[in-house]
Amino acid sequence: MTSTASEPAARPGTPRYGGTLRLRGPGGVDHIDTASAYYATSAQILRALARQLFAYPAQDDLSEPGKAFAPAPDLAAEIPTVDNGGISADLRTYTIRLRDGVRWNSAPPREVTAHDVVRGFKRLPNPVSGAGALTYFTTTIQGMREYCDAYRDAFAGVEPTAAAMAGFQNAHDIAGLRALDDKTLEFRLLHPANDFLNILATGFTAPAPVEYDAYVPDSMEFRRNTLSCAPYRLVHYADRGMEIRMERNPVWRAETDPIRGQYVDRIEIEVTDLPVPEMERRMDAGEVDLAWSYTSVSWDRPKPGQDAPPRSYPGFALNPYLVFNLRSPNAGRATSDPRVRKAIAYAVDKVAVGEILDALDAPNQPLGSVIPAGSIGHRGYDPYPTPGSRGDLAKARELLVDAGYGEGLTLIAAVRKIGIHLKVMECIAARLEEIGITLDYRYYTQAEYYGSALSDPEAGRAGAWDIAEPGFTPDWFGNNGRVIVQPLFQSNDVPGTTNYGGYSSPEVDALIERALQEPAPDAAEELWHQVDVRVMEDLPVVPILSFAAMTSRYHGKRVRNPVQVPQIEFFDITNIWLDPAD
Repeated sequence: MTSTASEPAARPGTPRYGGTLRLRGPGGVDHIDTASAYYATSAQILRALARQLFAYPAQDDLSEPGKAFAPAPDLAAEIPTVDNGGISADLRTYTIRLRDGVRWNSAPPREVTAHDVVRGFKRLPNPVSGAGALTYFTTTIQGMREYCDAYRDAFAGVEPTAAAMAGFQNAHDIAGLRALDDKTLEFRLLHPANDFLNILATGFTAPAPVEYDAYVPDSMEFRRNTLSCAPYRLVHYADRGMEIRMERNPVWRAETDPIRGQYVDRIEIEVTDLPVPEMERRMDAGEVDLAWSYTSVSWDRPKPGQDAPPRSYPGFALNPYLVFNLRSPNAGRATSDPRVRKAIAYAVDKVAVGEILDALDAPNQPLGSVIPAGSIGHRGYDPYPTPGSRGDLAKARELLVDAGYGEGLTLIAAVRKIGIHLKVMECIAARLEEIGITLDYRYYTQAEYYGSALSDPEAGRAGAWDIAEPGFTPDWFGNNGRVIVQPLFQSNDVPGTTNYGGYSSPEVDALIERALQEPAPDAAEELWHQVDVRVMEDLPVVPILSFAAMTSRYHGKRVRNPVQVPQIEFFDITNIWLDPAD
């Protein structure tokens, strides 16, 4: 159990206040609602709009992982320990005191309370736009699974109106979570969990004001009425997130927030598919400050002072990987046949995909199993090896013929409208064409891709897609055995799921439960590896690369203090200042 927290990174130079920080690029938010936001670009924006019990300070030096990856108090007043009474002797009860002075920008402003945090947790399994990593909580907090099951059952065949959902939430409790008073929370766990503070540092644990009871989660009405207890407030949200503007939250106070700053007056975001040369021209001309997301710029010509490399990499993401829609009825349920999935796995040239991502100037390496390098349980396991990781077309064809598709088949591919992702899918499609598989593209924006296309089980059952090319970054580094396999492979068939293909294995679920309850680190690592092995036997996904989870990013010449937050793969936009400001 970590008992000390890292300090915010030093801020070089003299801070300047004012100006507008301008972000442009093909990024997008999957959700504004913290109950469901689970994509890196969403977290990058919500850093400025929301707070949670614990958070990760921006870091420019990752040379001491134990320090760099430790959660720090955010809404919480301190890190709970056994010594300070925050953790019980049996390690199953956490008592967390909220810091004073944190306020909502409500009318009139009022303090964030423990009841707001409880409300936030109760909203997580809502049937409209739920949490992608719900299993973090159902396998840890007493009564959370029962609460979620009851919520699901209550809305089977029932329209989930705002009033109905709020009514359920207000009439039902989570056995292991309660507000002892306005400033004190008590969590009771199913078993000791030495990563519980990491779980409480995820964005899902943000508080929710009582006003949210009036809105359907993450609806357009919700987005127009979002409240903030962080440095910035949402003042403009248009064209389904293509234009976002945030301005200073006048009720935020620096002395109540050890994580964030409030240097610029406003933050303007525009989602655009500008070609790379034009994006670079605008950044060089000072018309754009940050490329959002980072894949919108080229790294073939970084300039002195405009590149911010970390001292080391925190770990690696499973990025990209291919996920199969196991629910799909298309092509005679082809993706349900393990021989088809294995054929595709053998066809992929992982080195060629890595060469495409080399443009981002970040380390990557072929990956043979679902747990990437740097995460607990990774052992370099590769049950489907090919010469030099370049693919084996002969073996792939043989498997496809054996599956009864010797004449070929067509699969629907969900594809993002972003250059580098298109290139990756085109690379994969060319290889699959050689074994007789044609991909029929369905295009999505970045926000649509994660926010609705892949995470909607009903779209999967309807055959909206068969194969896709997402990526997944660990929610935290260090003690992170659960962070890949639990959200991606534990059974979870609800809206907002990150188990995109609908994979469900009782054996894998049981192994995950055992690993979560294993107190000995070595024994737990062995169980996580067993999960890795068992998932790869079923092959619901094809791992392609371990990709460095934090990359250098080209930024505009007036940007100062561009310090990274590894967990969200971006600069901390609240701690950036501009020189000149305008």
